[in-house]
Amino acid sequence: MEDRIVKKLMTSVKCSKCGQNYLASDVKVLGNHEDLWFLQVTCSSCCSWYIITAVINKDNNPEFVSDLTDTELARFKNTPSLSADDILDMHSFLKKFAGDFSKLLGYKKV
Repeated sequence: MEDRIVKKLMTSVKCSKCGQNYLASDVKVLGNHEDLWFLQVTCSSCCSWYIITAVINKDNNPEFVSDLTDTELARFKNTPSLSADDILDMHSFLKKFAGDFSKLLGYKKV
């Protein structure tokens, strides 16, 4: 795996001090051995820095992990993915919603 790919992956990680995402330029690759990478990251927002050890698997077929049962997996297997509009609709709904989710979903309180 190339250094630039590892740096790109690190842009999805947030600084534990200020919560800002790292930039690719914030990441310095110190070295690697097979899937084990050693990185130094310096947050461009708050200037804190960390040494990170990461296992980055090159396998193109990652293990599928789910808490769904086999029946649930079969039920949802061919369901279309959520669209950006679906997410925006839910956001709009939740922004205005001030009710009771249990009542909305038909659950009885225990």
